[in-house]
Amino acid sequence: MALALKPENIVQLVFFVRGEKVMFDADLAKLYGVSTKALNQAFRRNKQRFPSDFAFQLSTAEYDNLKSQIVTSSAGGTNLRSQIVTSSLHGGRRRPPYAFTEQGVAMLSSVLRSARAVAVNIAIMRTFVQLRRLMDTNRDLARKIEALEKKYDEQFAEVFAAIKELVAPPASPGKQIGFHP
Repeated sequence: MALALKPENIVQLVFFVRGEKVMFDADLAKLYGVSTKALNQAFRRNKQRFPSDFAFQLSTAEYDNLKSQIVTSSAGGTNLRSQIVTSSLHGGRRRPPYAFTEQGVAMLSSVLRSARAVAVNIAIMRTFVQLRRLMDTNRDLARKIEALEKKYDEQFAEVFAAIKELVAPPASPGKQIGFHP
């Protein structure tokens, strides 16, 4: 059964690996409504279309680390979990999954050539654009907060200096005037 092509469903299938936002073969296969085996066969038959910045296979260590992160995290109680950790009748995956970057996902739609592939590709591209916009918005917000902190740190520095001046003991006078017991 294929997943509904809603951004909230798709965004849960995007992971950050090797500094890239990627989607895994099993998740893409489920979206496209094909088996992981069929998706990977189409990928391998057209390997020349997928340079290493479009698709790559995870190392065993990356795969094990990712599995432990996915199994131990609970995304707000949702039951949507990557197909990367679900096992098949044969005891699970025999090899680490392939990861597809945004460009790799776009290339997959040309390799799979179905109406579903086109619809999935459009939905995934929109999701990646939304993620990019969200990241840009977060960067802008971080810059604004940093500017505010800098501005107010300088103002508070002046306030703290004035408070220190008021709290500091008076300097010892050089010559006292008047009667001293």
